[in-house]
Amino acid sequence: MYLIYVGWVKNCLTSILAFNIAQFFLSLNYQLLSSILNKVGFDLRVSHFFGNYLVGRKTRYFWNNFSSPYFNINVSIKQDSALSPILSALYLSLIFHVFEKRLKILKIPVSVLSFVDNSLFIAQSKSLHILNSNIFCSYYIMSLLLDLFSLVIEYRKTEVFHFSRLHSIFNPPPLDLFLLEGPVLWPKENWKYLGFIFNRKLSFHQYVNFYINKAIFTIKSMKMLENLSRSLISSQKCLLDRLCVLPITLYGSLL
Repeated sequence: MYLIYVGWVKNCLTSILAFNIAQFFLSLNYQLLSSILNKVGFDLRVSHFFGNYLVGRKTRYFWNNFSSPYFNINVSIKQDSALSPILSALYLSLIFHVFEKRLKILKIPVSVLSFVDNSLFIAQSKSLHILNSNIFCSYYIMSLLLDLFSLVIEYRKTEVFHFSRLHSIFNPPPLDLFLLEGPVLWPKENWKYLGFIFNRKLSFHQYVNFYINKAIFTIKSMKMLENLSRSLISSQKCLLDRLCVLPITLYGSLL
């Protein structure tokens, strides 16, 4: 949000392209990951450990006098694994490093933010035409890089959104990615991302209304517990409010 407000001070629009890498955790090249660990300066013992741990593992089963043949059991980086955020960030760091170097050479003023397999392009300009052009070029470069790493963008989850505080009618043109075998992206009135709901002026009215209504619905649903044979006492109602309602209104903040 800070970048958006800074852009508004300069009378610039801010455009966001959100994209997702399809089947990211299943598509990782673990031999390449070992090479990346060496490249960024990890001890050889660390890279060898992950190379042996993730690739080339086998097992066999014994039951009384029976012994099975060897089966491949390569260990994958799963999304719920404790190591997945760290190893995924290291894997993507090389891609983003090359990406930013190419943007710098081409003088394309686009920033990138990554949340593992979800990423954002952020561009600012006074012209929507320039914004769409910069995002289009960035999307093309990223598509080529991901293809080199055997990764693919999930087109159906790609979205574009423009932030503007203009009071007049705001009707931005679509972003046509057809030449890149992508979709035609039409900007929406509201954009929901990672649990937040944005509008182009960052008023957060829709976000507040959504979660207030969700909290009210939760409170009404909790009344069904009063029909139990032993009704809830005040301390139990207070505990339910803290566990079920406050996390919704405070977006999961620690109580």
